[in-house]
Amino acid sequence: MVFTAIGALALAGCGDDGDGKDKAADGSGTTEDSASTVTLPKLDGEKISVAAVWTGPEQANFTKVLDEFEKRTGATVTFVPAQDPIVNFLGTKIAGGQPPDVAMIPQVGAIQQAVAKKWAKPVGKEAQAQLGKNYAQVWQDLGAVDGTQYGVYFKAANKSLVWYNAQAFENAGASEPKTWKDFIATAETVSASGVTPVSVGGADGWTLTDWFENVYLSQAGPEKYDQLAKHEIKWTDPSVKDALTTLAELFGKPALISGGADGALQTEFPVSVTQTFTGGDQPKGAMVFEGDFVSINIAQTEAKIGTDAKVFPFPAVGADSPVVTGGDAAVALKDTKGAQALLTWLASKDSAKIWAEAGGFISPNKELDASAYPNDVQRKIAEALIDAGDDVRFDMSDQAPQSFGGTPGKGEWKTLQDFLKNPKDIAGTQAKLESDAAKAYTS
Repeated sequence: MVFTAIGALALAGCGDDGDGKDKAADGSGTTEDSASTVTLPKLDGEKISVAAVWTGPEQANFTKVLDEFEKRTGATVTFVPAQDPIVNFLGTKIAGGQPPDVAMIPQVGAIQQAVAKKWAKPVGKEAQAQLGKNYAQVWQDLGAVDGTQYGVYFKAANKSLVWYNAQAFENAGASEPKTWKDFIATAETVSASGVTPVSVGGADGWTLTDWFENVYLSQAGPEKYDQLAKHEIKWTDPSVKDALTTLAELFGKPALISGGADGALQTEFPVSVTQTFTGGDQPKGAMVFEGDFVSINIAQTEAKIGTDAKVFPFPAVGADSPVVTGGDAAVALKDTKGAQALLTWLASKDSAKIWAEAGGFISPNKELDASAYPNDVQRKIAEALIDAGDDVRFDMSDQAPQSFGGTPGKGEWKTLQDFLKNPKDIAGTQAKLESDAAKAYTS
């Protein structure tokens, strides 16, 4: 399992390991950095557009990656802000005759839809070569449809982490829990100290799918997880009832959640993080569950990762702690030299190094040196993800058709928000999930 490699994540330390590079052209129609591992074509004057849902610091850091591509190729790259659901956004652009050259797609199901709609273009041989050299097979398979490669996974996420306010834990006399039972007990201990224990970003339905998936994977096991992800078993299966019943042990106790259910449903994900690490030893929540990308939000506070902000693996509900991952894949929507060159660049370790040094990023690129990450916590999380190889399980909702697993106010996102509000209605929640899934998987 991934977390056997993490050990104690609460480590201090930071400092970038970046180094400058001199640019060089080889005179043969391609450009190559003197310390580069990737050769790119000359694209002087070519304009390339890239659509992604990233905003704020994520957009800023991705722009740094695009800036380096521009320097190496001579192309001009424009970032196009996208909205969820991205398939709908891309459909509008394509219908208007202005599709972006490349889209960063955050769901496996959305990649499959883009292929089915004949929007996506296969990955070229240069990018494919980078994938074969730099990526475990599982990441290549996630970007393939019916044996053809369409996606280049650039950004990964370890989505099985709980971050906590170290001072709040110390004041409460709480310790890092290893099991779900211990997690609930720890929450009660923190609550008794006068601090609300858990911050939940329920306004964003995707966070609730991550709660469910981690509980389900640990409790039901990988085989059932894969079956439910493919809708080979129904959401009315007893294993789903078990997972919702477990989750209700937290959701059914409003005193354990910042603002209760109503407050959580009005709390967006970034706020759920920052309110955990502001307010000194009296934060609005002592713990927040989410992936490694939480670090970019913590950076917006005065808390320091490894000292003020620490992290532990999602607690084991069954025999093992779960290992859920997610990611964003670059998909070409135009079969142009520029689009293919960008895919090649994003599949290289050179591009991954740029964002890794900036923080708030984990790369699935196994050739990236872990020293690129800015602190020991991120470094160990990244190493653990790479060490897991083909054993990771990809985010279940991101594998589903987007209408079920990736649309605000609909499908799984909406039903789990309703469940957070009324966690006693387990049977009704299962029935609604199955009804929506059945429609989505057959459409």
